Amino acid sequence: MLALLGRLTDSERRQSPYRNWALILAAILAVAYPFIVRRYFVTLAEDILIYAIFAMSLDLLLGYTGLTSFGHAAYFGLGAYILAYVTTRLGVNNLFVNVPVVMLGTALMALVIGFFVLRTSGVYFLMVTLAFAQMLFSVAINWTTVTGGSDGLAGVPRPVIGLGPLSYKFDSRESFYYLVLVAFALVWWLLRRMVNSPFGWTLRGIRENEARMRALGYATFRYKIAAFAISGAFAGLAGLLLAHSALIASPENLYWTTSGQVMIMLIIGGAGTLNGPILGAATVRLLRNFISSATDRHETMMGVVFVLFVLFAPQGLIGLFRLLRARLRPAGPAPAQSQPEAARADTHMEEEM
Repeated sequence: MLALLGRLTDSERRQSPYRNWALILAAILAVAYPFIVRRYFVTLAEDILIYAIFAMSLDLLLGYTGLTSFGHAAYFGLGAYILAYVTTRLGVNNLFVNVPVVMLGTALMALVIGFFVLRTSGVYFLMVTLAFAQMLFSVAINWTTVTGGSDGLAGVPRPVIGLGPLSYKFDSRESFYYLVLVAFALVWWLLRRMVNSPFGWTLRGIRENEARMRALGYATFRYKIAAFAISGAFAGLAGLLLAHSALIASPENLYWTTSGQVMIMLIIGGAGTLNGPILGAATVRLLRNFISSATDRHETMMGVVFVLFVLFAPQGLIGLFRLLRARLRPAGPAPAQSQPEAARADTHMEEEM
């Protein structure tokens, strides 16, 4: 395991300096963004980053473990409701408390759901995950004393962090944008380290051939349920941020259309990478926003875009970028390298995208 981590670290050290400069430039632009655009676009960027966290959490299941969950909205909506209940009913509004509570609560729910749904496969797995999410949606609609029913839990305050006189409230749109940006960067970094660790490679092995992984001695059920819990925790974090942004926890966040929307983001962006969900979230939220301002048939237009990607770009935007890069690469004999080095180089190229 340590040797594998060492190889990954050496591989990262050999990355192209252009990619590092691109990351630095992206970070500078992200920090300066609220000062160079109108406030409306700051809110739109927050929305994209929150859904990017949501999509990355699903990618851990679908892209890396091969588990097609159609009920991921269960953890997204539950995270929003836990945050709303703790802040509005219990009066606790501190990120040092609320973030662990929300992530632990959604992780536990994911463990319970995963314990049952992982005993199924194929279309049955898909339908059972959907059924659990719809059960939570029904609870949110009918348990009005706790969830507020169809109206949801309104009055969620802006988040506060710190203790006593050292507390800081993210009461401005710009300050909340930076909070979401930091959360997004931390989730991206943590998931990147995770999928490039032995745990992540085991998940890939389960995705490719679970029977062979079991024959090699891996307890695949434990790995899959761990992926379920981690994925649920990060989806709950996205729900927490959405509740703080919208100032309400709505039952719509638990509905099956929310699960379908994040699935579309993943397919359009490209599953099995961490940059794909980000591109997919940006594409879907931007298209939805601008198409809806031009026509009332925005749902139909989004459906057409989704069908086009499924038919002509099944690997999503990441696949299109890879194809474009391969075509622009100058022809000529490649330098000789050993087979293990070539395999590691191919894998690292995929992770960069």
